[in-house]
Amino acid sequence: MASETHMPGPVCLIENTTGQLVVNQEALKILSAVTQPVVVVAIVGLYRTGKSYLMNKLAGQKKGFSLGSTVQSHTKGIWMWCVPHPKKSKHTLVLLDTEGLGDVEKGDNQNDSWIFALAVLLSNTFIYNSMGTINQQAMDQLHYVTELTDRIRANSSPDHSEVEDSADFVSFFPAFVWTLRDFCLELEANGQPITPDDYLELSLKLKQGTDQKSKNFNEPRLCIRKFFPKRKCFIFDRPAPRKYLVHLEQLKEEDLNPEFIKQTEEFYSYILSHSNAKTLPGGITVNGPRLKSLVLTYVNAISSGELPCMENAVLALAQIENSAAVQKAIAHYNQQMGQKVQLPTDTLQELLDLHRASEREAIEVFMKNSFKDVDQKFQKELGAQLEARRDEFCKQNVKASSDHCMALLQDIFGPLEEDVKQGIFSKPGGYRLFIQKKQKLEKKYHQAPRKGIQAEETLNKYLKSKEDVADSLLQTDQSLTEKEREIEVERIKAESAEAANKMLEEIQKKNEQMMEQKEKSYQEHVKQLTEKMEQDRAQLREEQERTLALKLQEQELLLKEGFRKESEKLREEIRNMKMRSSSSGPSCNIL
Repeated sequence: MASETHMPGPVCLIENTTGQLVVNQEALKILSAVTQPVVVVAIVGLYRTGKSYLMNKLAGQKKGFSLGSTVQSHTKGIWMWCVPHPKKSKHTLVLLDTEGLGDVEKGDNQNDSWIFALAVLLSNTFIYNSMGTINQQAMDQLHYVTELTDRIRANSSPDHSEVEDSADFVSFFPAFVWTLRDFCLELEANGQPITPDDYLELSLKLKQGTDQKSKNFNEPRLCIRKFFPKRKCFIFDRPAPRKYLVHLEQLKEEDLNPEFIKQTEEFYSYILSHSNAKTLPGGITVNGPRLKSLVLTYVNAISSGELPCMENAVLALAQIENSAAVQKAIAHYNQQMGQKVQLPTDTLQELLDLHRASEREAIEVFMKNSFKDVDQKFQKELGAQLEARRDEFCKQNVKASSDHCMALLQDIFGPLEEDVKQGIFSKPGGYRLFIQKKQKLEKKYHQAPRKGIQAEETLNKYLKSKEDVADSLLQTDQSLTEKEREIEVERIKAESAEAANKMLEEIQKKNEQMMEQKEKSYQEHVKQLTEKMEQDRAQLREEQERTLALKLQEQELLLKEGFRKESEKLREEIRNMKMRSSSSGPSCNIL
């Protein structure tokens, strides 16, 4: 059962030490314990722009994330705070606060770009925090957005060009929220009042021209429009007079600007109600362990000089989860069989029917917990393990039946063996008396319940081992004529031949039942795989349609604004995406 995570304060998730990004093991342990779906909200922006105040507000605390009041940037790396989601039950809110971008003390700005890229990759709501208005300086400071194509890959295939690859960013990029602090403009255009969202869209309008200045003006705006079609803007007045800002977290509510309080409440309410659980391509809901896997995959890629790749991250996660899904499925099978099976079973079919029911449930468990099982590698492994478990149960069933029948035979025929030893049948007419008693005891054996599938074989082996006794009595019985002896020998031979034929028929029947079970097992795997693939295809179609709708909207807007060339580029992107989506999709192969 998913439990809530209560962290008293933030911990560093990714440390930025001496130019290296290092994952903090303590933070990973915390994520491992978060079994609920996670809503990941990240904030980035220039240092000393009040990011931490907003994140503490989302955590429902006054203190927590560092609120350094000097120009020395406080937070080094990405800090994480997991709290129960205030508005979504059974969800955990994961807040990521990044170290201040553009810190003059650090010198190496390369890590700024990586931290920006990681915040984009890990979150499902990405807040960019800046001071004042959206002017060219603000846009220039957001140059990291233009570098995302150099920092992130959507697909691992080298066949995808950089342009083709970045076309897929929309499918997994977060919603973009721009928070403007100490905003002092009147929100109006052409003498009419406008909303903060209108202000953002006006600020993202492109400028006509092909010169370098126009290109520099348009590039960050185009990237925001292209990569972040879901956008929102919030403006904040100055919270208090400048001299009090040094200790913002210590100020009482009555000391804060009422307008700032109202704006903060609107921001808080929007972020908590509009940020959904983080998902990966394919509709995979992210929980703590999955987020941990993403963090490790991305940081390891950066550390080894590669680009963090969404497809690789999902596949790495799938390896871990699919392996665990096989174990879960086998554990479920073992539990079901342990509860239902009582060895020995009367027939092989009884055991196979129980196996089949448990196997079907085990495959369901695997399907529910697995994803992106390339070439059905893990499903094949599950199939092999289930087959081995079935064979093991069959083996145990044979042994249980043999052991039970041997004990039963000793119990039933023991007194007869004792009589033979005592010489009770070593007299004229003794042979017939022995045969009568033996047949009576055989009847008693046949009437005993739940002997299992080895009943006949064990009896035949036992009787065969006692043939010498019967033969000795037959040869020494003085009351029998030679002719009677010959007739009796023939009868025994016929009986023995009939028993052997019966055994062969039994073996053939068992082999047919096992072959039939194998076919049914294969069909069950195919049936459930086909159903899962249909669901995956539907999910993929839904995601692609959503992405295409957003791209079409932007393409039409560009055309309307008179940017035919950019509109045409986007149209080509849409065309390529449609072609790729029609040719891709999961393939079925569990042979």
